[in-house]
Amino acid sequence: MDRYNSTRRAGIFGMLGNIFLLIIKAIVGLASHSQAMIADAANSAGDIFASLMTFIGNRIASEPGDKTHNFGHGKAEYIFSLFISISMIFVAAKLLYDSTISLILQETFMFSWFLVAVCIVTILVKLFLFLYTYRLSKKYNNILLDANMKDHRNDCIVTTFTLISILLSLLNIYWFDGMVGIGISIWICYTGVKIFVESYNVLMDISIDSTTEKMILDLARSYKEIKRLDDISSTPVGYQYIIVLTIYVDGNMSTFDSHRLADSLEKDITKLDKIYKTIIHVNPI
Repeated sequence: MDRYNSTRRAGIFGMLGNIFLLIIKAIVGLASHSQAMIADAANSAGDIFASLMTFIGNRIASEPGDKTHNFGHGKAEYIFSLFISISMIFVAAKLLYDSTISLILQETFMFSWFLVAVCIVTILVKLFLFLYTYRLSKKYNNILLDANMKDHRNDCIVTTFTLISILLSLLNIYWFDGMVGIGISIWICYTGVKIFVESYNVLMDISIDSTTEKMILDLARSYKEIKRLDDISSTPVGYQYIIVLTIYVDGNMSTFDSHRLADSLEKDITKLDKIYKTIIHVNPI
Protein backbone atom coordinates (compact mmCIF):
# COMPACT_ATOMS: atom_id res chain seq x y z
CA MET A 1 0.00 0.00 0.00
CA ASP A 2 3.00 2.34 0.42
CA ARG A 3 3.26 2.47 -3.36
CA TYR A 4 -0.31 3.71 -3.77
CA ASN A 5 -0.26 6.04 -0.76
CA SER A 6 2.92 7.69 -2.02
CA THR A 7 1.43 8.15 -5.48
CA ARG A 8 -1.73 9.65 -3.95
CA ARG A 9 0.31 12.18 -1.98
CA ALA A 10 2.34 13.05 -5.08
CA GLY A 11 -0.92 13.71 -6.97
CA ILE A 12 -2.24 15.97 -4.21
CA PHE A 13 1.02 17.94 -3.92
CA GLY A 14 1.12 18.28 -7.71
CA MET A 15 -2.44 19.65 -7.86
CA LEU A 16 -1.87 22.18 -5.08
CA GLY A 17 1.43 23.37 -6.53
CA ASN A 18 0.10 23.66 -10.07
CA ILE A 19 -3.08 25.49 -9.04
CA PHE A 20 -0.92 28.09 -7.27
CA LEU A 21 1.38 28.42 -10.30
CA LEU A 22 -1.52 28.62 -12.78
CA ILE A 23 -3.06 31.55 -10.90
CA ILE A 24 0.09 33.66 -10.69
CA LYS A 25 1.23 32.82 -14.24
CA ALA A 26 -2.16 33.62 -15.78
CA ILE A 27 -2.49 36.95 -13.96
CA VAL A 28 1.02 38.16 -14.78
CA GLY A 29 1.10 36.65 -18.29
CA LEU A 30 -2.21 38.22 -19.40
CA ALA A 31 -1.32 41.56 -17.82
CA SER A 32 2.05 41.72 -19.63
CA HIS A 33 0.94 39.97 -22.87
CA SER A 34 3.94 37.62 -22.68
CA GLN A 35 3.24 34.67 -24.99
CA ALA A 36 5.86 32.56 -23.25
CA MET A 37 4.28 33.17 -19.83
CA ILE A 38 0.77 32.52 -21.18
CA ALA A 39 2.09 29.28 -22.69
CA ASP A 40 3.62 28.42 -19.32
CA ALA A 41 0.25 29.10 -17.63
CA ALA A 42 -1.51 26.77 -20.08
CA ASN A 43 1.13 24.18 -19.33
CA SER A 44 0.30 24.50 -15.61
CA ALA A 45 -3.39 23.96 -16.43
CA GLY A 46 -2.40 20.74 -18.17
CA ASP A 47 -0.31 19.82 -15.12
CA ILE A 48 -3.36 20.16 -12.87
CA PHE A 49 -5.23 17.72 -15.11
CA ALA A 50 -2.22 15.36 -15.03
CA SER A 51 -2.09 15.46 -11.22
CA LEU A 52 -5.85 14.84 -11.04
CA MET A 53 -5.53 11.85 -13.38
CA THR A 54 -2.66 10.56 -11.23
CA PHE A 55 -4.83 10.78 -8.13
CA ILE A 56 -7.87 9.06 -9.71
CA GLY A 57 -5.88 6.44 -11.64
CA ASN A 58 -3.85 5.52 -8.57
CA ARG A 59 -6.99 5.15 -6.46
CA ILE A 60 -8.51 2.70 -8.95
CA ALA A 61 -5.24 0.81 -9.48
CA SER A 62 -4.87 0.27 -5.73
CA GLU A 63 -8.08 -1.82 -5.60
CA PRO A 64 -7.30 -5.54 -5.13
CA GLY A 65 -8.50 -8.33 -7.42
CA ASP A 66 -12.17 -9.32 -7.25
CA LYS A 67 -14.63 -11.61 -9.05
CA THR A 68 -14.82 -9.39 -12.13
CA HIS A 69 -11.14 -8.34 -12.15
CA ASN A 70 -9.22 -11.41 -11.03
CA PHE A 71 -5.79 -9.86 -11.46
CA GLY A 72 -6.58 -6.51 -9.86
CA HIS A 73 -7.01 -3.06 -11.39
CA GLY A 74 -3.36 -2.24 -12.12
CA LYS A 75 -3.95 -1.26 -15.76
CA ALA A 76 -5.84 1.81 -14.52
CA GLU A 77 -2.41 3.43 -14.15
CA TYR A 78 -1.87 3.12 -17.89
CA ILE A 79 -5.40 4.15 -18.88
CA PHE A 80 -5.10 7.38 -16.92
CA SER A 81 -1.53 8.02 -18.08
CA LEU A 82 -2.97 7.71 -21.60
CA PHE A 83 -5.43 10.48 -20.74
CA ILE A 84 -2.52 12.60 -19.49
CA SER A 85 -0.58 12.10 -22.71
CA ILE A 86 -3.55 13.00 -24.92
CA SER A 87 -4.22 16.18 -22.94
CA MET A 88 -0.54 17.15 -23.27
CA ILE A 89 -0.66 16.69 -27.05
CA PHE A 90 -3.80 18.86 -27.37
CA VAL A 91 -2.30 21.60 -25.18
CA ALA A 92 0.90 21.47 -27.25
CA ALA A 93 -1.03 21.89 -30.53
CA LYS A 94 -2.88 24.97 -29.21
CA LEU A 95 0.32 26.54 -27.85
CA LEU A 96 2.15 25.89 -31.13
CA TYR A 97 -0.57 27.70 -33.07
CA ASP A 98 -0.72 30.71 -30.71
CA SER A 99 3.06 31.07 -30.48
CA THR A 100 3.50 30.83 -34.27
CA ILE A 101 0.90 33.55 -34.83
CA SER A 102 2.61 35.70 -32.19
CA LEU A 103 5.96 35.25 -33.95
CA ILE A 104 4.56 36.02 -37.41
CA LEU A 105 2.76 39.17 -36.20
CA GLN A 106 5.87 40.20 -34.23
CA GLU A 107 3.86 40.82 -31.08
CA THR A 108 5.58 42.46 -28.11
CA PHE A 109 4.91 42.39 -24.39
CA MET A 110 5.48 44.68 -21.42
CA PHE A 111 8.46 43.80 -19.25
CA SER A 112 7.74 43.40 -15.56
CA TRP A 113 9.82 42.24 -12.64
CA PHE A 114 6.71 40.32 -11.62
CA LEU A 115 7.34 38.11 -14.67
CA VAL A 116 10.85 37.41 -13.42
CA ALA A 117 9.59 36.68 -9.89
CA VAL A 118 6.93 34.26 -11.19
CA CYS A 119 9.55 32.38 -13.20
CA ILE A 120 11.84 32.02 -10.20
CA VAL A 121 8.98 30.85 -7.95
CA THR A 122 7.88 28.37 -10.64
CA ILE A 123 11.37 26.92 -11.02
CA LEU A 124 11.72 26.45 -7.24
CA VAL A 125 8.27 24.84 -6.82
CA LYS A 126 8.76 22.55 -9.82
CA LEU A 127 12.26 21.59 -8.72
CA PHE A 128 10.87 20.47 -5.35
CA LEU A 129 8.05 18.49 -7.02
CA PHE A 130 10.52 16.94 -9.49
CA LEU A 131 12.90 15.74 -6.76
CA TYR A 132 9.98 14.39 -4.71
CA THR A 133 8.37 12.45 -7.57
CA TYR A 134 11.76 11.33 -8.97
CA ARG A 135 12.56 9.55 -5.70
CA LEU A 136 9.13 7.89 -5.60
CA SER A 137 9.12 6.88 -9.30
CA LYS A 138 12.49 5.16 -8.95
CA LYS A 139 11.35 3.38 -5.80
CA TYR A 140 7.95 2.15 -7.02
CA ASN A 141 8.26 1.89 -10.85
CA ASN A 142 4.92 3.68 -11.35
CA ILE A 143 4.13 5.13 -14.79
CA LEU A 144 1.85 7.78 -13.29
CA LEU A 145 4.66 8.99 -11.03
CA ASP A 146 7.09 8.77 -13.94
CA ALA A 147 4.78 10.89 -16.12
CA ASN A 148 4.47 13.50 -13.37
CA MET A 149 8.20 13.45 -12.68
CA LYS A 150 8.97 14.13 -16.35
CA ASP A 151 6.35 16.85 -16.42
CA HIS A 152 7.90 18.63 -13.42
CA ARG A 153 11.38 18.27 -14.94
CA ASN A 154 10.18 19.68 -18.25
CA ASP A 155 8.56 22.61 -16.49
CA CYS A 156 11.86 23.54 -14.81
CA ILE A 157 13.57 23.64 -18.20
CA VAL A 158 10.67 25.37 -19.96
CA THR A 159 10.36 28.12 -17.33
CA THR A 160 14.10 28.73 -17.43
CA PHE A 161 13.77 29.53 -21.15
CA THR A 162 10.72 31.67 -20.38
CA LEU A 163 12.86 33.63 -17.90
CA ILE A 164 15.56 34.11 -20.56
CA SER A 165 12.99 35.42 -23.06
CA ILE A 166 11.66 37.90 -20.48
CA LEU A 167 15.15 39.19 -19.67
CA LEU A 168 15.93 39.55 -23.38
CA SER A 169 12.97 41.91 -23.71
CA LEU A 170 15.07 44.44 -21.77
CA LEU A 171 17.24 44.53 -24.92
CA ASN A 172 14.09 44.86 -27.12
CA ILE A 173 14.52 41.27 -28.32
CA TYR A 174 10.91 40.05 -28.49
CA TRP A 175 11.10 37.33 -31.15
CA PHE A 176 12.66 34.94 -28.62
CA ASP A 177 9.40 35.03 -26.63
CA GLY A 178 7.46 33.48 -29.53
CA MET A 179 10.26 31.00 -30.17
CA VAL A 180 10.15 29.89 -26.54
CA GLY A 181 6.39 29.39 -26.85
CA ILE A 182 6.99 27.18 -29.91
CA GLY A 183 9.77 25.29 -28.11
CA ILE A 184 7.52 24.70 -25.10
CA SER A 185 4.76 23.28 -27.31
CA ILE A 186 7.16 20.91 -29.11
CA TRP A 187 8.61 19.74 -25.79
CA ILE A 188 5.17 19.08 -24.32
CA CYS A 189 4.11 17.19 -27.46
CA TYR A 190 7.26 15.04 -27.44
CA THR A 191 6.77 14.09 -23.78
CA GLY A 192 3.07 13.39 -24.39
CA VAL A 193 3.81 11.08 -27.31
CA LYS A 194 6.39 9.12 -25.28
CA ILE A 195 3.93 8.57 -22.44
CA PHE A 196 1.21 7.65 -24.94
CA VAL A 197 3.39 4.98 -26.58
CA GLU A 198 4.41 3.45 -23.25
CA SER A 199 0.80 3.35 -22.01
CA TYR A 200 -0.49 2.01 -25.33
CA ASN A 201 2.05 -0.80 -25.32
CA VAL A 202 0.98 -2.05 -21.91
CA LEU A 203 -2.74 -1.77 -22.72
CA MET A 204 -2.05 -3.79 -25.89
CA ASP A 205 -0.36 -6.50 -23.79
CA ILE A 206 3.26 -5.93 -24.74
CA SER A 207 5.59 -8.77 -23.76
CA ILE A 208 8.00 -8.52 -20.86
CA ASP A 209 11.40 -6.95 -21.55
CA SER A 210 14.26 -9.12 -22.74
CA THR A 211 16.37 -8.57 -19.60
CA THR A 212 13.67 -9.91 -17.27
CA GLU A 213 12.90 -12.74 -19.70
CA LYS A 214 16.55 -13.81 -19.58
CA MET A 215 16.47 -13.75 -15.76
CA ILE A 216 13.42 -16.05 -15.81
CA LEU A 217 15.04 -18.48 -18.25
CA ASP A 218 18.24 -18.54 -16.22
CA LEU A 219 16.22 -19.37 -13.11
CA ALA A 220 14.47 -22.23 -14.92
CA ARG A 221 17.74 -23.59 -16.33
CA SER A 222 19.21 -23.68 -12.82
CA TYR A 223 16.91 -26.64 -12.09
CA LYS A 224 18.70 -29.77 -13.30
CA GLU A 225 15.40 -31.71 -13.45
CA ILE A 226 14.16 -29.45 -16.26
CA LYS A 227 15.20 -30.96 -19.59
CA ARG A 228 13.74 -28.39 -21.98
CA LEU A 229 11.93 -25.03 -21.98
CA ASP A 230 9.32 -23.55 -24.28
CA ASP A 231 9.22 -19.83 -25.06
CA ILE A 232 7.82 -17.57 -22.35
CA SER A 233 4.37 -16.02 -22.75
CA SER A 234 3.61 -12.89 -20.74
CA THR A 235 0.89 -10.30 -20.31
CA PRO A 236 0.99 -7.10 -18.24
CA VAL A 237 -1.34 -6.42 -15.32
CA GLY A 238 -0.49 -2.85 -14.43
CA TYR A 239 3.23 -2.45 -13.80
CA GLN A 240 3.74 -6.20 -13.33
CA TYR A 241 3.39 -9.29 -15.54
CA ILE A 242 1.76 -12.69 -15.54
CA ILE A 243 4.22 -15.30 -16.84
CA VAL A 244 3.25 -18.57 -18.50
CA LEU A 245 6.04 -21.09 -19.06
CA THR A 246 6.06 -24.71 -20.23
CA ILE A 247 8.78 -26.98 -18.88
CA TYR A 248 9.69 -30.54 -19.91
CA VAL A 249 10.80 -33.14 -17.37
CA ASP A 250 11.69 -36.84 -17.40
CA GLY A 251 8.57 -38.81 -18.28
CA ASN A 252 9.32 -41.21 -15.41
CA MET A 253 9.11 -38.44 -12.80
CA SER A 254 6.10 -38.81 -10.53
CA THR A 255 3.21 -36.34 -10.77
CA PHE A 256 3.87 -35.27 -7.19
CA ASP A 257 7.56 -34.51 -7.85
CA SER A 258 6.89 -32.69 -11.12
CA HIS A 259 4.26 -30.47 -9.47
CA ARG A 260 6.54 -29.76 -6.54
CA LEU A 261 9.22 -28.74 -9.03
CA ALA A 262 6.79 -26.45 -10.84
CA ASP A 263 5.64 -24.87 -7.56
CA SER A 264 9.23 -24.17 -6.54
CA LEU A 265 10.03 -22.54 -9.88
CA GLU A 266 6.84 -20.46 -9.76
CA LYS A 267 7.80 -19.09 -6.34
CA ASP A 268 11.34 -18.25 -7.50
CA ILE A 269 10.11 -16.40 -10.61
CA THR A 270 7.35 -14.53 -8.75
CA LYS A 271 9.97 -13.09 -6.36
CA LEU A 272 11.22 -10.89 -9.24
CA ASP A 273 10.01 -7.28 -8.98
CA LYS A 274 8.13 -7.20 -12.28
CA ILE A 275 6.27 -10.49 -11.81
CA TYR A 276 2.69 -10.58 -10.49
CA LYS A 277 1.98 -14.30 -11.01
CA THR A 278 3.70 -17.29 -12.62
CA ILE A 279 1.96 -20.27 -14.21
CA ILE A 280 4.08 -23.33 -15.00
CA HIS A 281 2.82 -26.09 -17.30
CA VAL A 282 4.67 -29.45 -17.01
CA ASN A 283 5.13 -31.83 -19.95
CA PRO A 284 6.91 -35.22 -19.99
CA ILE A 285 9.80 -35.85 -22.34
